[in-house]
Formats: sequence, structure tokens, C-alpha cells
Amino acid sequence: MTEDEKIQVAVFRFGVISDFVTGAQMSRREKRLFLHDKCARKWQIPFSGKTRISMGTILRWCRFYTDSRGDLKSLYPKDRSDQGKARAMDEETCLALIRLRADMPVLTVPQLIEQMNRQKRAAPGIVLNNSTVYRFLHEQNLMNPQIQNPVDRRKFEAELPNDLWQSDVMHGPKVDADSKLRKTYLIAIIDDHSRLIVYAHFYLTENLAAYLDAFENAIATRGLPRKLYVDNGAAFRSHHLEYISASLAISLIHAKPYTPQGKGKIERWFKTVRSSFLPLFKGTGLVELNDSLTRWITESYHKRIHSATGQTPFERFTGKMHCLRSAPVNLKDYFRKVARRTVSQDRSITLDGRLYEAPVALIGKRVELLYHGSEPEKVEIKYQDKSFGMIRTVDLNVNYRVKRDKNNNPQIQNNDFIKYQGGKLLSQKGGDHE
Repeated sequence: MTEDEKIQVAVFRFGVISDFVTGAQMSRREKRLFLHDKCARKWQIPFSGKTRISMGTILRWCRFYTDSRGDLKSLYPKDRSDQGKARAMDEETCLALIRLRADMPVLTVPQLIEQMNRQKRAAPGIVLNNSTVYRFLHEQNLMNPQIQNPVDRRKFEAELPNDLWQSDVMHGPKVDADSKLRKTYLIAIIDDHSRLIVYAHFYLTENLAAYLDAFENAIATRGLPRKLYVDNGAAFRSHHLEYISASLAISLIHAKPYTPQGKGKIERWFKTVRSSFLPLFKGTGLVELNDSLTRWITESYHKRIHSATGQTPFERFTGKMHCLRSAPVNLKDYFRKVARRTVSQDRSITLDGRLYEAPVALIGKRVELLYHGSEPEKVEIKYQDKSFGMIRTVDLNVNYRVKRDKNNNPQIQNNDFIKYQGGKLLSQKGGDHE
């Protein structure tokens, strides 16, 4: 299993156990009910055909996470002890079966197997038989047509501030940008308990970079939530967002597709924005739009008594400040992208079209690069969880002048000389370089 796949599994496992390990106050009875509920649910487990999780497995994950003091890597799957041995069906074949079943729902099991073999969808070496395929389809609840049952929906409210944030995106007005009219998108986050707007900002795009900017500003302003409830858009399904949330001990929850009822509070606020804010905005630019929105939220919305709570959002949020988790000092580091590269023999690493130079000790090693897309000059390099500091782009002119003696020490051509300490260039002298 690759490192990225292990991260996906660890993030999923954290989502399962987050109710027990994020510090929420629960009685033994509540914990027992939560545990039974999780065991009874059907899950989409990454890289697994199983849909159920046993009580012992959940408790074991909780123990691993707690014993490691919140290290997400404690939830990484262990490498299989039977690697190289064949199993009944591999993941590729299972996914192919599911797709074929969706395309041809009326086929019997033997007919499905016949189509799988005819279309060569099974992985090499996998032999399908009736009992294996039937058991797998039955586990996935794909043997019988789904029975449509009424859905039990109930109103809910988080018990404390920052217990739960709801977030979504609203299409906004067009503004003048780059000498033309551009559509805007309002990314907003609301605290479920108080209805306080944790952060809201209009952007020219609704991509992942915009959402991460809003999410980081929200945490920096109001502290860490325990849960973040979002939609199923591309930005919200990003592995990067999942990893950031889990690293900060935030449980990322996705709404069921086509069920906006679960995000009722943020949807209701968007309705208020359309009816109470946008008609009053008379500006034309993006900066003006965001300045006006901030003033309206601070001076009007946050000071108005909410009909559902009987308090202003600001009063209700600040009434229980003792339970808030403050953001870490190095919050910006949590939002860095992570790339994995192997250091070449000439110490170089390519990242987003730029050439960087790594320490000599890391030649041939598979390393992690942590960086912000907006700051390509600041890239930290790590190997086996140890930081080797920041790396710099390759200076081809300096490297051209560096030669090596028989002891592999750097020397400068043309009677120049160079001083190195700890792999860093301290000074060089000679000719016109003085």
C-alpha cells in the first residue's frame, strides 16, 4: 500500500473514532450507544470490500490513537503479512463487479461472471465463481433492488460553540475584476450552536485553494472545531482537506448526496444574505464586496437576536468560551501541500516545474516536501519524520564553478575558493567575486 493510500485509510479511521478521541464530554451510556451505532452502520471503507466495522476494531483504533498522543500515523494500516499470496478477489476486480452490476442490474450471478470474463474486467490470475461473487454482491447490498423507505429527519443543535461547523458555497454577484465582469462565490462557515459566522468571504473561484484559505482564516479567528460538516463538492472531497482536518483532530463529515436538509443552518443564512445584504450592496469591486460583507456580519447579523436561540450569535458564542480549543501557533504549516519525491544522484528534486537542491545525506532517499503553492521559495524537506530544513532552488552558475577533490570536498575553478559549513555556502573569493 502506498503512502497516499495509507493516509486515506488513516483519515477514514479517524473519522470513525473522532467522537471518542476529540475531547467531547460523553457519559458511558452515550459512548456505548455511539459504539453500537457505528458497528451497525454500513461504511464505504477505503480499499476494502467490507462494509461493517466491529466493536473491537473501533476500540483498537481508539487505543492506538490515544497511546500515540494524537498522531495520525498510528492509524496507518499495517503491511499485510501475506503479501504476494492470491486472494479470492482483489480490489480492482471488486470495483469492476460493482460497476458492471450498476450498468446491468438485471443480470444473474452466472451472467455477471460471463460478462466479466468476456470483457476481461477481472484482474490477471483471478478466477470468479458463483459463491464468491454472490457473497460479495450480497455484502454490498447489490443482490436485490433497493426498497425506498421514509427518511427519519430531525432538527438538531450542537451542544457547545465549535462543536460543529457547517460550511457551503453560494453563487454570488458579478464584480469588476481584471477589467471584466467576473462571477463570485461566497464561501461561508457557520457555528451550529450559536449561528455565528465563523468566516465568510467572496472569491472568484470555488476551488480547493479558495476553500482552504477560508478554512484557515476561520480557525485562526475562532479556534478549532471538533467537527466540520460539508457538502460533496470536489473541494470538500479533497484528500488534502481530509488530511488537514484529521491532523488538527477535526472530524470531517460529508452530507449525503442530494440531501441539503442536513445543512439547513448555512442554507438559511445564505437566504438571509440574498434578502438582507445583497440588495444593499452598491459597489462594483471584489474588495468593496468583502468589506461590506464583513461590516454587515459584524454590525448587523451578529448583533441581531436569532429567532431560534433567543440570543445574538455573538452572545451565544462567547457565553461558553472555556470550551474552545485555540489554534496551534504553527497553524499555517498544517495547510501546506505534501509531495513525495526521490532525491536524484545529483541532489536535485523537481517540484511544480522548479529544480531544488537537497542535502547530500538524502541522495537516493524517498522524501517528503512540504510547501505552500503561493510560496514556492519556501519548501521544507523531511525524511522519516525528521526535518532537514528548507531547500533552495538550484543555482546552476554556482554549481558549475564547484569542483570536487579526491576527498569529495568542494573547490572553486579559476583559482577562486569557496567556504562551506554544514553544506551551506558561506563565502567565495577571487577575481571579480570579492
